[in-house]
Amino acid sequence: MSDREAKAVNPRPVGRRPFGRRPGGGRPVRENPVRKAFSSPLASVFVIAMTVLWTIPTLGLLVTSLRPKQDVTADGWWNALLHPDFGLGNYHAVLFEGGSGVSTGLMPFMVNSLAISIPATLFPLVLAAMAAYALAWVRFRGSDAVFFTVFALQVVPLQMALIPLLRLFSGGAHLGPLTLIPAVDLKGSYAPVWLAHTMFAMPLAVFLLHNFIAQLPRDLMEAAVVDGASHFKIFRSIVLPLCAPALASFAIFQFLWVWNDLLVALTFAGGTPEVAPMTVRLAQLSGSFGGRWELLTAGAFLSIIVPLIVFFSLQRYFVRGLLAGSVKG
Repeated sequence: MSDREAKAVNPRPVGRRPFGRRPGGGRPVRENPVRKAFSSPLASVFVIAMTVLWTIPTLGLLVTSLRPKQDVTADGWWNALLHPDFGLGNYHAVLFEGGSGVSTGLMPFMVNSLAISIPATLFPLVLAAMAAYALAWVRFRGSDAVFFTVFALQVVPLQMALIPLLRLFSGGAHLGPLTLIPAVDLKGSYAPVWLAHTMFAMPLAVFLLHNFIAQLPRDLMEAAVVDGASHFKIFRSIVLPLCAPALASFAIFQFLWVWNDLLVALTFAGGTPEVAPMTVRLAQLSGSFGGRWELLTAGAFLSIIVPLIVFFSLQRYFVRGLLAGSVKG
């Protein structure tokens, strides 16, 4: 067949259709105006401007934390950009010497915050991943009711559960003369804070991870069962690697929540130096009359360094995990 005859049989080459036209050669496809507006140069300039405005307070916090006390009380932080006089004396003082109302530095309390935040992130993450796998792929009577009950627990305000949970830890649960849950003496330890944060995080964690795990290919699960893999083997070798974005996304949320928490830590751990987190001491740095701004800004900037490290370490998983279960296909 000659080239002319081939063109007569198939006048248009097979391949990707021309941009903006329908498959049958009809009217051009109208571009989404919303997508066009958000992809325009004006939208990019707006996003950059908002990012700069959002960063200015953090820049002011950093600059103030590096200035001497006399400069902080004399003028605004923006003047230091024209006449810089920076040093690390405020950080040394706030970490190892303390400040107004604080007899010791922040270093022991940063260690306490890490000792609280890391287990309080890992415990609900592990338990919720196993519960989400069981609710998604292990069929049993009442599994749907359990899932919807866990989902409904998200609407319970945290503040309403603090006092009942504290009484449960200290006095146990009793039904007349019968003791259902014995009292446990957990004062002066991290365990009450771990348990409280784990309980409060479980509903959201199970819901988020269930939506992701339930969308895993059924053929993959059935092939593993045919090969003789147990549920634990499937969970460890297949589910955990595939749901890493969802796990990382929840880990970011939970770590930031626990690290910045003050209410739960004060309720269940108290303000003793042995177990008090960093937020307890930050509230005392300003003193009775709100002075010592240079120490307060240095302590505040130290408190955001660890969350920033966690976020930027896991940010590639953040959007993928945040959108888990939102769309199909």
